Amino acid sequence: MFICYESFFYANYMYNSNNNSIGIVMQKDELISATNGMCEELLNAIENNKSATKDEIADLLIESAQVIMNVSEKDISKVSFAQLLFSNAYKDLANKSLLSYESTNSNIDELTKMHKKVISECHEEQINLPALTEKFDEIQNHMKNEVSKANEIISQLTSQVKALEETSNLDSLTRVYNRRALSTYLDSICSNEHQPENLHVLIMDIDDFKHINDNYGHIAGDKVLIFVAHMLKKTLRDGDKVFRYGGEEFLVVLNRLDDEQCKNISERLLELIRHNKLFYKGKGLRVTKSLGATRFTKGDTPTSLISRADKALYKAKNAGKNQMSVVN
Repeated sequence: MFICYESFFYANYMYNSNNNSIGIVMQKDELISATNGMCEELLNAIENNKSATKDEIADLLIESAQVIMNVSEKDISKVSFAQLLFSNAYKDLANKSLLSYESTNSNIDELTKMHKKVISECHEEQINLPALTEKFDEIQNHMKNEVSKANEIISQLTSQVKALEETSNLDSLTRVYNRRALSTYLDSICSNEHQPENLHVLIMDIDDFKHINDNYGHIAGDKVLIFVAHMLKKTLRDGDKVFRYGGEEFLVVLNRLDDEQCKNISERLLELIRHNKLFYKGKGLRVTKSLGATRFTKGDTPTSLISRADKALYKAKNAGKNQMSVVN
């Protein structure tokens, strides 16, 4: 019996995201609503599952309590909590796909047995050709039906995954914030009249990424993106934000630091990435990045901020890559 309690909090998370933050604000009435929803789902699960046991119910209640305990003012803005909600939604889809696979696999196994039985009958002295043909036609029709059902389920699950990604604030591959979240976050910064001018935006682009894809394949390219995202999350502070901006581009927002500190952090990021090798199929992949940085100033818009960072990135690329440039 599987219940994705986090889906209730995920709904509140998406509903309460606004221009002031990326996160959730669980008010008392929302907690009551979410709790009522969980109770309703639990009762439905018990009613629909004759084999439900006391231990299973207890485990589910403990799990729901743990989810609620994890929701705090301290944690609501962290990527880790958003990842929990996001990954649980995927677990739900994965469970559906596994159940579907088990059903289809069982049906195909039965068809295989029927096929073996028909083949064994061919060894008899007298073969009833019309009956044999009819039997093979029956097997073929069953097989077509099973494949058709499997394809339909795959299509439905693919649509659900796509819808989940479109409404999520996380990039499904790298598990950092996506471009949708970036738009909301930069809008909140630029519309805040009291936003201090100690915020910097960095755009980082993986050098020669096409070369990696062409020579090692797209799986290697995906691993490079995951590797870079991991290095960024591992190095930056909790208050800084990492977004996947484009195919091989990441955008970082650094809070509460001056120009010199921004330069030091940027250089450290480039240094860590260039000196940490990624191994793929026994081969070491050397990865470097170019970086463009700019400082937020009063009157900036999301477009003007990103435009200046892009210009700085362009300068770094033209200067030979694997370095940083600043445009303020």
